[in-house]
Order: sequence, then C-alpha cells, then structure tokens
Amino acid sequence: MTANSPATAALSTGDLQRQQAWGRLLLLTAAIGWSVIGVAVKSPLLKDVPGPTFAGCRALMAGLFLLPFVRPSMVRFRWGLLPMVICFASMNVLYIMAMQQTTAAAAVFLQYTASLWAMVFGVVFLREPLLRGNAIALICGLLGIAWIVHNDWSGENFQGNLIALTSGVMYAGVIVTLRALRDESPQWLILVCYIASGAVLLPWILQGIQELTLWQWLLLAGVGPLQMGLPYILFAKGLKLIPPQEAGLILLIEPLLNPTWVWLCWGEAISPATAVGGGLILFGLTLRYTVFRERVV
Repeated sequence: MTANSPATAALSTGDLQRQQAWGRLLLLTAAIGWSVIGVAVKSPLLKDVPGPTFAGCRALMAGLFLLPFVRPSMVRFRWGLLPMVICFASMNVLYIMAMQQTTAAAAVFLQYTASLWAMVFGVVFLREPLLRGNAIALICGLLGIAWIVHNDWSGENFQGNLIALTSGVMYAGVIVTLRALRDESPQWLILVCYIASGAVLLPWILQGIQELTLWQWLLLAGVGPLQMGLPYILFAKGLKLIPPQEAGLILLIEPLLNPTWVWLCWGEAISPATAVGGGLILFGLTLRYTVFRERVV
C-alpha cells in the first residue's frame, strides 16, 4: 500500500498522518543506518582490511540476514538478474575501496551521482523522456563532479575519487535494472544482489580467515546486517507509506550524515572542494525532488 493508493484514501486524516509520520521515521532510520558505513571503513580496526574482503563479508552477511524475509513464491529467475548482479557486485566493492582511498565525503557524494547516471541510462536504454527537473539535476551534478575531481587532480585522493565515481555509475546500473525488473519481488532482487556479491568475493573472504583477527571478523559480521540488511527492510516498509519523491528527498540525509559521523568519530575533515562539489550534487537532486517533484518519473 503506497501513500497514494485507494486503500490509503479510505483512511481518516489522522490515521493517514500517523502512517506517513511512521513512514518518514522508517526512511530516516534507514538513511542513518546506511550512513554509518564510513565510520566502519575508517575505523582503526577495519581501515586496513582489503576492500574485496570487507565488501564480500558485508554483502554475504546482509544476504543471510535477509534470507528469512524471502518466501519461496518470490523466487524466479530472469535474465535481467545477470546485469543487475554484475552492477551491484562491482558497485559494492568499488564503494568500499573508494572509502579507503579518498575521504568519506567525496566517496558518498560521488556515489550519489548514481541518480544522475540512472537518468542518462533511462533515456538511452529505456527510452524514457529527459524531463526538465532531471536535466537541471544532471547539470548541477556534472558541475559538482567536475569540481571535486578537478580540485584533487594531482592529490592523494584522486584515484579514490575516480573509483567512487565508477561506483556511482555501477549503482546507476543497479537502479536501471531494478526498474526493468519492477514486476519481481524487491526482497528477492536485493537478496540475489547480496548473496551473489558475497559469492563472487568468496576467495577474498576465505583468504581473510587467515589474516583477520577475531574482533575484525565480529565487526565485519555485524556491518552487513546492521548497515545493509536492516536498513533495507526499514526502507522497503517506509516506501509503502511515503511517495517516492518524498522518500528520495529524505534519503538525501545519508550523504550529509556519512562524512559527519566520520569527522565526529575519526576527525576526517571535509575539504572545501568536496563541500562545494557535494553541495552542487545535492542541490540538483533537491531541486529534482522539490521544485520539479510533480514532473519526476
């Protein structure tokens, strides 16, 4: 049941307001859960864990957490699962590697360009119209990307910035394939992404058995369910109560919180270039979900 469904229309005003308030709280909690990944990646205990090992453990444990939520009737093979899994597995490992090689702020802002690349992919591959709000968001996003990358062209974070940008492109592939598979159960699709990503990185996970300490394994085992699995469940429930446009706006708190947590916990500062570029990216996305909200697909 979505916020605009006929069943919702039959609710009293008070019931509807309470449902929407609950939906907003669920989405906000999901965004907060997703935002703490930077704290884990930058922590002294996990910062030296190889990116593929970290990403593989995170995805595999999140998949095992979601397994009980997928009913047998949801399971169905579609060829579209293959490009979705490839994009997700690539995005998963690239994002962790980017977090390790650049600032948390740059990594999350550049990955959030996924929404912009998804617009482009939707126009090119799904023949969707490029609406005015999407075009403005895309222009702002491209300016933000150029500002971040250009100002760190010869710095130590340049490679990490490029990895983060590539992660955003892969994430856009996930968004587009999920859109193409929208008739399938979302729980099933996300479970396939998590389990397949963990399976692809299994050699690094097994290698890590000999290299990681018990405390590192315990932390990695907790990151998947708490930072990926549980927030997805909350997100899915919240999305049933809140329109997609408002949900997208609420989730923009994640790229703001992620570098904030890292700064508070580990003292990693946000560079002026990243603040300006990230601000441009978020400004464009905010316009898309507010001023042009009625025209967004």
